[in-house]
Amino acid sequence: MSDREPLVLIISGPSGSGKSTLVEKILELPGTMLSISCTTRQPRKTEGDGRWYNFVTESEFQQMVARGDFLEYAQVFGKNWYGTPRKSIDEALARKKDLVLEIDVQGALQVKHKLPGAVAVFVLPPSRAELENRIRARGQDSEDEIARRLERARQEMLNYSSYDFAIINDDLDRAGKEVQAIAIGSRCRVERNEERIREILKSFGG
Repeated sequence: MSDREPLVLIISGPSGSGKSTLVEKILELPGTMLSISCTTRQPRKTEGDGRWYNFVTESEFQQMVARGDFLEYAQVFGKNWYGTPRKSIDEALARKKDLVLEIDVQGALQVKHKLPGAVAVFVLPPSRAELENRIRARGQDSEDEIARRLERARQEMLNYSSYDFAIINDDLDRAGKEVQAIAIGSRCRVERNEERIREILKSFGG
């Protein structure tokens, strides 16, 4: 990468669709970095501050909103807030890396509006039954919470046409290869390489 804006890759999908695993597949590629989101929810036992999320109080979050610190932010299930810090773009530019955002549909639509060149990928489960099985297997949610997550998944999937790519995650190996291919292919888009193309043309005298 040169000093151009980093490629921004958005990964969205219902809870239980496997999007976090596919994000890890993208991060296996050289020249990529994860945007660390801020959230007001409590960390799970397996989570530490600063790996996938920075955990903040609601007061701290609202102060960040007031300062305009977020590229996007949203409230999920009417309780916890999530936001993508604007500084992630600057960090990616400074480190000459492409930026991966794991965010929900609300956030993805906000980012696409602000950064039309961002590439958005929607991850779908193969069926409602399979998604329910995956959510139940985690053993973290009550029956009411499971019902809410399934309904939210249905609502989120209605926005599939707002995305550039869709991956049906029924085979993790294949889905991982697909998401990596999308990332690599997106780096080759003409508009991202126009400056370099023009330099090559100049070397030909035109």
